[in-house]
Amino acid sequence: MASDWRDIRKVSPRRSLVLMALGAIIGLGVAGYALFTAKGTSTLVVPPEDVALVNQQPISRSDFLIQLQSLFSVDLAHSSPAERQKVLNDMIREELFVQRAKELDVAGADPDVRAAMVNAVEQEIAADAITSQPSDEKLRAFYQANRSRYASEGTMTVRDLVFPADRASEAATALKAGAPANAVLARFGGHDSRRTRDTEFYFAAKIHLGDRDFAMARALPGGGVSTPLAEADGTHLLYVAQNKPPVPMDFTQARDQVLADYRADAIARLRVGDEAFFRKRANILIARDLKP
Repeated sequence: MASDWRDIRKVSPRRSLVLMALGAIIGLGVAGYALFTAKGTSTLVVPPEDVALVNQQPISRSDFLIQLQSLFSVDLAHSSPAERQKVLNDMIREELFVQRAKELDVAGADPDVRAAMVNAVEQEIAADAITSQPSDEKLRAFYQANRSRYASEGTMTVRDLVFPADRASEAATALKAGAPANAVLARFGGHDSRRTRDTEFYFAAKIHLGDRDFAMARALPGGGVSTPLAEADGTHLLYVAQNKPPVPMDFTQARDQVLADYRADAIARLRVGDEAFFRKRANILIARDLKP
């Protein structure tokens, strides 16, 4: 018995080599299993959540079912082999073309693709703001800080009448006395410039009249006449037949618009912040002739 124990404890080069070889084989087996089952590694087995792998890029089973329903209005159980094959071939073709487009860097050259990518990032940035539900307290604070935004649209009926310079003052007096505009035009040799048409919202009247003349007309009441305005084609009189200024809305009336503006303001701030972050972490080189 003692002799056998000593034989076991005795160092055997042959036994050592066998054990080392066995350990190496086990280690390689474990490493190989880990390598070929790790996420992102090449595999010959299609995962159950996918219907195909194209260059190891998965085609989702859920996307396949959605496209099958969209194209043939059937679910998997009621679809024919030909229908399933058609959808699968279309999705494989799409994936192959997308992968080739990436190789060609189509996204970097095609304006439509670039615009779509920018829009996707902007939508991702805006997602939180779009889905948020701010409290009434926050909305009321925003409403109070921007009250001028929330009012009904003002309207006015204004005519731009042009007279000879020496008759404009008399024409203005007649208009202020209540004489009909068309009669005054005929009496004093004037004409309508036709810059405005009937009753218009304030924003339209401003476009047609220009900032200066609109500001003057806005300050006039119904039946009001502006001071004479000398121009190259004659002396202009703005005759305001009707003027209904904007009426402020209370918070309850404006709440939907306040919410939309609140979210738009939040989205704008998020985009500015994210753009600043992207610029900060990017290495941007600008041509010398375009540097500020």
